[in-house]
Amino acid sequence: MPHNHPESAERPRDFIREIVAADVAAGLHGGRVHTRFPPEPNGYLHIGHAKSICLNFGIAREFGGKCNLRFDDTNPATEETEYVDAIQDDIRWLGFEWDELHFASDYFDQLYEWACVLINKGLAYVDSQTLEEIRSQRGTLTEPGRESPHRNRSPGENLDLFQRMKAGEFPDGAHVLRAKIDMASAHLIMRDPVMYRIRHAPHHRTGDKWCIYPMYDFTHGQSDAIEKVTHSICTLEFENHHPLYDWFIENLEIFPSQQYEFARLNLTYTVMSKRKLLELVRENRVTGWDDPRMPTLCGLRRRGYTPEAIRNLCAQVGVTKFNSLTDMVVLENALRNDLNKRAERRMAVLRPLKVVITNYPDGETEQLEAINNPEDESAGKRSVPFSKVLYIERDDFMEDPPKKFFRLGPGREVRLRYAYFITCQEAIKDDSGEIVELHCTYDPATRGGDAPDGRKVKGTLHWVSAEHALDAEVRLYDHLLKVESLGDVGEDEDWKDALNPNSLETLTGCKLEPSLADVQPGTSIQFERLGYFTPDSVDHTADKPVFNRSVTLKDAWAKIQKKQG
Repeated sequence: MPHNHPESAERPRDFIREIVAADVAAGLHGGRVHTRFPPEPNGYLHIGHAKSICLNFGIAREFGGKCNLRFDDTNPATEETEYVDAIQDDIRWLGFEWDELHFASDYFDQLYEWACVLINKGLAYVDSQTLEEIRSQRGTLTEPGRESPHRNRSPGENLDLFQRMKAGEFPDGAHVLRAKIDMASAHLIMRDPVMYRIRHAPHHRTGDKWCIYPMYDFTHGQSDAIEKVTHSICTLEFENHHPLYDWFIENLEIFPSQQYEFARLNLTYTVMSKRKLLELVRENRVTGWDDPRMPTLCGLRRRGYTPEAIRNLCAQVGVTKFNSLTDMVVLENALRNDLNKRAERRMAVLRPLKVVITNYPDGETEQLEAINNPEDESAGKRSVPFSKVLYIERDDFMEDPPKKFFRLGPGREVRLRYAYFITCQEAIKDDSGEIVELHCTYDPATRGGDAPDGRKVKGTLHWVSAEHALDAEVRLYDHLLKVESLGDVGEDEDWKDALNPNSLETLTGCKLEPSLADVQPGTSIQFERLGYFTPDSVDHTADKPVFNRSVTLKDAWAKIQKKQG
């Protein structure tokens, strides 16, 4: 499994790396660096998690330390082994390997004992109010909270009730265990937070052993301490939890892990909430967690994104303390830059228009030489069949072309990529007036794409020989949302109304050059002039090819049209 990524070798230090470097220099924890990535297995990882993965695993690698993968599996109602397996697969695909694998559920016995320690110290109590009553007593930023009527139960009574909670004597919601801190604290999180709740639900690892489960705040810091994590790095939404993280460690007198917060990755035109993504899956608005429109790592992988592009995005966005919105174009450009170097080129026609070369010999086929990747000489060349009947893109012909349209039109001459100059002589229409076929002539002297008399043409078109073409389905993916951010959706509106109704266009009857017959899922190909594509990992077969568009290429004519529109 790769541990070294060239794209990160010259990376300047961010504020967290500066902290880690200073700690190492000062000999803190013996100069040891130990991080962790702690996902909850209640869904698939999305690209937002990739930033945390790159940061935690990257820091451990750069400082010669260790990084654990720890599943925060304290909510049995939402967690599944399927997600545990998928998360491990995604981390490895992204290019990382953990030093130790742990589960928060590994520590349930220890966490229970520590809860009893706090009860005996008079720092935790069983509250028999409902969660609604507890919330109503919490107070506000300007008003202190109100103490629970059960706050002053004796340690003995609290310990008895807590043991009976563990034994399963009470139904869900009958009691909770709360930390006894300060109901007037300026930090709302410190106003006697809930540590344990009753939940009679089987756990994906511990089965029915437990019916009480610790809350995130009573699990996270202690798990870090058990594993002797030196730098607990998390996103900014946990900054408010920091005082509580420290309070538990201090009062339990355990290993002093330190928490540091950074801004999460937010991208335009997509959804970065596992809860909302789960809604889309359950309501069949997408085909699954790995739908190529989803920002999940498995969805991006199926669409044709590479781990290198995602790691480069994370490096480019950087690590800061300020939340911001990154334009999806940054991710798309990261993929273009990566695939431009590595993806072989092929020709494919997505919306075919038949071209008959009237002066080309009937029944003849010749093999033309094509370059596989102009950015990589070692990729070599291939043969492409050429014959009398071809397909070109329907968009590459206009009956009455405007001034800046340099493609094919009546009486116009263009170059066919790797082939010949052709001139359109006639457009054939059906009864409805739609153009169904072009009759063209070719210049045999221009084989290879250049004219011996030095004449120039402005347009070069890709094409596929009709006789040799592969029929394929091609899926064109666009943004998941039609708005930049869900923050643009009004409070009274359903966020799902912001879904882009044109996020998927499925084209059938597309024509591919025959060398694409053996391309396997996981391989990226540039369809010349069209974009980067990959065989679909679920639906693609040799008999019925299905290709997904990963990202478009920049198109000069499309830009002109947009400006004119």
